[in-house]
Amino acid sequence: MDTNIEKALRTTLEYWDRMKKSHEDDAEDDANQFEASFYRMMEQIREWYDQLETKPDTIEDALLLPDMAEVAEQLPVEIMLNFETELELIVDGQIREDDEKYD
Repeated sequence: MDTNIEKALRTTLEYWDRMKKSHEDDAEDDANQFEASFYRMMEQIREWYDQLETKPDTIEDALLLPDMAEVAEQLPVEIMLNFETELELIVDGQIREDDEKYD
């Protein structure tokens, strides 16, 4: 797996575990850290994807790429839909616009 993706995935999974175990006082901060790490991971995936010589035409084909299959295998089922949605945007050449909360 690409080292940048692997590092970002590890960080995302660490924040996921932290968020799942957080106490009420820390829940919001832990959730925000997880969210930020997830989108940093997706940025790493976008950079990696943009450098591919042959790009898949569909999300299904993208998920068959060894690096993406490995990421999907390690992600908790609860965030697979988010991962697939973001990966589909990458495959379609679209960029997610930030929500108003980041304004």
